[in-house]
Amino acid sequence: MNVICSTLNAKYIHTNLAIRYLKAYASPEYTIQIKEYTIKDPVMNIVTDLYQQKPDVIGFSCYIWNIEETIKVVNMIKKIDPAIIIVLGGPEVTYDTLEWMEKVSDVDFIVIGEGEQTFKQLLTEIESTNNYRIVPGVAFRNNGQVMITPQMNKLDLKDLPSPYHFHEDLPHLGKRITYIETSRGCPFSCQFCLSSIEVGVRYFDREKIKDDIRYLMTSGAKTIKFVDRTFNISRSYAMEMFRFLIDEHLPGTVFQFEITADIMRPEVIEFLNQEAPKGLFRFEIGVQSTNDYTNELVMRKQNFKKLTRTVTLVKEGRKIDQHLDLIAGLPEEDYASFRKTFNDVFELRPEELQLGFLKMLRGTGVRLRAADHQYIYMDHSPYEILGNNVLSFNDIVRIKQVEDVLEKYWNDHRMDQTVEYLVSNVFASPFDFFQRFGSYWDKQGWSRIGHQLEDLFRRLSSFLKEQSVNDLDFIMGLMKYDYLKNHKYKPRKPWWEATFNKEKRVQLYKQIIENPSLLGKSFMELELDEKDLFKHTILEELTFDLTKYLSSGKIENQSSCLLAYFDPINEKTLIFSFNNM
Repeated sequence: MNVICSTLNAKYIHTNLAIRYLKAYASPEYTIQIKEYTIKDPVMNIVTDLYQQKPDVIGFSCYIWNIEETIKVVNMIKKIDPAIIIVLGGPEVTYDTLEWMEKVSDVDFIVIGEGEQTFKQLLTEIESTNNYRIVPGVAFRNNGQVMITPQMNKLDLKDLPSPYHFHEDLPHLGKRITYIETSRGCPFSCQFCLSSIEVGVRYFDREKIKDDIRYLMTSGAKTIKFVDRTFNISRSYAMEMFRFLIDEHLPGTVFQFEITADIMRPEVIEFLNQEAPKGLFRFEIGVQSTNDYTNELVMRKQNFKKLTRTVTLVKEGRKIDQHLDLIAGLPEEDYASFRKTFNDVFELRPEELQLGFLKMLRGTGVRLRAADHQYIYMDHSPYEILGNNVLSFNDIVRIKQVEDVLEKYWNDHRMDQTVEYLVSNVFASPFDFFQRFGSYWDKQGWSRIGHQLEDLFRRLSSFLKEQSVNDLDFIMGLMKYDYLKNHKYKPRKPWWEATFNKEKRVQLYKQIIENPSLLGKSFMELELDEKDLFKHTILEELTFDLTKYLSSGKIENQSSCLLAYFDPINEKTLIFSFNNM
């Protein structure tokens, strides 16, 4: 029997762990072929590739991001060859299973919940007696009627075989994110999350996990992301794994974790700050809301004071980047409350702040009790909210404007100095800056067109001029600094008009060559001649002393020069500042 396990990932760099577990568990009785695509791939291309494999059974792993495209693929395959058996599984079809079976008539089976053993038993029955009633946790059709069997008890995760030892994965490990699972389940009951439905936490065998990580690293994996919902729920377990990863990691490997920050003890952070190499770990922390009443309504326990302590201590250690998440649209969090949530969290200055919108996932408490808060939401995936009793659709549109510019101007770190000054000194709060800029951005139609790096600076400049902000010359100087700092190579045409004409530039370069100590020891060590200066540097005038501002935060109205040297060998940019001569 020719069996394929397939899925449509959100991006090429993603890999699907679920179908690899199915393949590993079904072996050696069944040899399963893995076929991964993306939601951007043309449906015809996907169908053609699958059909050419001449499959008897195709199983699709389904999520909110791929269900719509997956159904298109399924419908087309059945039109071409109705004999191909289609099996769906995954979180999107585990809930409202009867509705899915009635809605998509081309689906033959749905595997409900944890699928490794169920899928293998289903394959056995497809191949032999077709007695699907004895397969636990499966939906099937019997004389036109949909039948659903009870789910089995949870698997003992220590018995599951490794999903990683497949030779066809090896060429791609260095180019994609590799996902690893050390536990299933979550101890918390957040009503917007599917993980809250499964009671308790089960762990895989620790030594097997360590062996898998060693194998992945030696095979070329560079980014390994733990999918555990709360990696640090057991302090002893987290410490053991952190110690193992610190001791045995290979250069260039990065490990990402979902962390519950308010339960992380200071001694754990102290250990990481002392022992972990910079850049080895990355933390993802779901804050979602700082509104206590909202958190109570969604059964979310969170101590924001302790969370703040954790994020601050990690940030002070300068070893670990942090990605903090917010959810707009939670119960009883109106626009003003969300503004406060945003400002509370932005105050922590995370390396990334992800602003998302509540999705009414099938099976979750917020969806089951949607009427309590007058939620309206999309009928199709991703079931994103369109409004509720305290947050109008217009409010949601405004917050989406914030999300648009937040991603471009904070999370991408293209102009850290500029944005920091704007949110701290020019606008009433960080949220107000991103909101006003986001509304302006949307009004100009920029959300519907692409952009180059230069466009981002031009558009911010246009917005600031329209707002008639104070200290515009100073802000433009910071923007020049940020722009040049983010280039590896000398830009052909900067976004601003040059402040020095050719004669003045020649004069300044000659003075620099005659007295390079003006730019400091590190500049002198470059030993640049006049040709190098003209070829690899940009020289600009500033209305303030850049060096003093960067070191102290104080603005001194003293004209200075900014010189950016673009190192062609090491592909990096060095910035120097000196008093105007």
